[in-house]
Amino acid sequence: MAPIVHGLESEYSDKVVFSYLDIDDSSNSDLKKQLGYKYQPHFFLVDGQGTILMQWLGPVTPEDFRSAFDTYAQ
Repeated sequence: MAPIVHGLESEYSDKVVFSYLDIDDSSNSDLKKQLGYKYQPHFFLVDGQGTILMQWLGPVTPEDFRSAFDTYAQ
């Protein structure tokens, strides 16, 4: 998934802030719990107020990400 996500990051850098959570870092436990993190890969599209707009479990196609980004990132 990394090549897809990093490619989309460069494509949408003016509209979407990409953040990466180290799931093995215990200091992220509270955030993982707040998000409802289940297993890797688990992707979240979160607005500026912290509301989860969309989430994906497992592999995601670039088209699925683009559709969500184009819908919410304006």
